[in-house]
Amino acid sequence: MSKELFEVEPNYEGATVAAYVRDKKGLSWAKAKHLVDARMVEISGTVCRDPARRIHPGESVVILSSPAPKKAVEHGVTIRHLDIHLVVVEKPSGISSVRHPTEREWTTERRALSPTLEEILPDLIKRRDPRPTGGKTHRLRIVHRLDKETSGLMVFARTVDAERGLGVQFRDHTIHRRYVAIIPGQIRDQSFESHLVRDRGDGRRGSTTLPSVGKHSVTHVKLRKPIGNYSMIECRLETGRTHQIRIHLSENGHPLCGEPVYRKTPGGHEVPDHSGAPRLALHAEALGFVHPVTGSNMNFDMPLPPDLTRWLDSLENQSV
Repeated sequence: MSKELFEVEPNYEGATVAAYVRDKKGLSWAKAKHLVDARMVEISGTVCRDPARRIHPGESVVILSSPAPKKAVEHGVTIRHLDIHLVVVEKPSGISSVRHPTEREWTTERRALSPTLEEILPDLIKRRDPRPTGGKTHRLRIVHRLDKETSGLMVFARTVDAERGLGVQFRDHTIHRRYVAIIPGQIRDQSFESHLVRDRGDGRRGSTTLPSVGKHSVTHVKLRKPIGNYSMIECRLETGRTHQIRIHLSENGHPLCGEPVYRKTPGGHEVPDHSGAPRLALHAEALGFVHPVTGSNMNFDMPLPPDLTRWLDSLENQSV
């Protein structure tokens, strides 16, 4: 399948994906919208079915020569633990954790084009435990997030007490979170520490050297296994900032395989990706916390999903 890759320019800030495709391909509005509806447009590695989706500088837009294949299983979400206070789930890649605030007013039909984990879970919970809860359905309460293309373990609170208790643990950095990532090159065990800002000066999130600016961020990295010209590593979060692992690895010369956004160094040099990764090579494999109501220790592990496992097998075969 051939494809054309574009990086969204600053002058397209806030434009719709249909308008961008129309400009880049010289198409009519109808044909540009058809490409989106036919699963022939990807934004930052994910198929986009919404022609009105707003784009932003630094995002990558790929126009395919034929429709992208549909996912074999709808959503593919697995509930690992469920009680009246919280739910722990395995999130697959390709699903946003929660709806972005700018999308909260979308119609039901538009939301259905790209449902979030927050929207999918209530029905799954009802099927898992259909017993009535005093005639009232517990709404999910967000205590942390995973990027859309990141797979792995997440916990949602279902009660106010759980939300408060988990919130304290996240703020105190006592939640155990371990990620596995695949990067180009070799790396030694080390810790990355910086202050992250929404715009480091080139329109991207990143680290700043300005005093008293940004959010303190610490990522601990440990080599798990070299794979030819690549490395499988463990990343342990001491803090949990937006895109923290992706930024720290990229700024230190090791952007994640399959990374669609953070491939440029602070100096503007773009690091090419020859890995053939099917998507962002980042997976939240371990989650541990103290149950905010019962006080029990809760620990969960999730193996690498099949898409990353198959790709890793091919990388290992290449390195033999």
